[in-house]
Amino acid sequence: MSTLDPVLLQIAKESQEMNGDHYKVLDRLPSALEFLRLVHISRPVLFLESPVNEPAQFSDEFLLQRMGQNEISIAKTPSGRADAIVYSDGREYFAEPCTEKMTMQAFLNELTNTDASEVLYLQSQDGNVYRAEDFNEDLDKSERQRDSELKLLRDIVPPQVPFVTEALDQPPDAVNLWIGDERSITSIHADPYENIYTVVRGAKHFTLYPPTESCFMERRMYRRAEYQRPRPGALLVLRPNENSDDKIPWPSLVDPDQVSPLGSMPVRITVEVGQTLYLPAGWWHYVRQSNDHTGKCVAINWWYDMEMQGSRWLWLSFLKGELGDGEAFSEEDDSDTD
Repeated sequence: MSTLDPVLLQIAKESQEMNGDHYKVLDRLPSALEFLRLVHISRPVLFLESPVNEPAQFSDEFLLQRMGQNEISIAKTPSGRADAIVYSDGREYFAEPCTEKMTMQAFLNELTNTDASEVLYLQSQDGNVYRAEDFNEDLDKSERQRDSELKLLRDIVPPQVPFVTEALDQPPDAVNLWIGDERSITSIHADPYENIYTVVRGAKHFTLYPPTESCFMERRMYRRAEYQRPRPGALLVLRPNENSDDKIPWPSLVDPDQVSPLGSMPVRITVEVGQTLYLPAGWWHYVRQSNDHTGKCVAINWWYDMEMQGSRWLWLSFLKGELGDGEAFSEEDDSDTD
């Protein structure tokens, strides 16, 4: 374990003393003005309401009827850990999933197959329902790069969250639908977005760390690798990127629910059906999920760009050690054996 920067460590301790591990719970969705105040405070908030009026609409039957034979991109891994640190051949890699096209029918059937050797997750993260360009009225259809894969579900997925759009004076950058089961885990990371996350089936379990605890993330440089299928029907294998210099900084913290960094103070929040989480930009989050009675978990999120003007972006970059020549992560992966 590397020595923690004493200044960053002091900032983390001061923040813990002021804020603890509590979070606000509101029994309703806020007004635009109330939400703007929450953004200013930059702490997670659980709303006991949802922007989605009827979560029951997201049934298997409706999804199958609406999507038909249209193919969607599905992430596949042996363990359920996509975009995560894995150990293989004597070293650690940042492993990206194998992505394959399949129909909604085939996806849902395989998702409920408990004997399957692979874990499937609809997690395309690229605005699979709405993309930023969908809100640009100056673009005509010919100028749009491509349609969202799940555009046929737009009548049940709200294009934006009204109080957020009004407060931030901008539409979302992406709107995503997530479908998986309890085997899928999202490794700890942070996004430069104001994230509105609502659950329509099952439950999501978030382990959160504020930006002030970035020093505990122990980021390192990991070589990229990708799960690939050598031939149709073959098992997935992890293939390192041919360019050994293609590395990514990523937290070495694998499972904070089992071992949380010494001195850290995580915030743990469970989001149930009909509830919504506001996850502020820059917060580190690790996510597990629980199934509904059909063995699935379904959620929707709206990503809004964070405000880059002012000092907030600089502050987040400082806490992560990304300003100037300083870096909060090792130049080389400590597990490299080459």
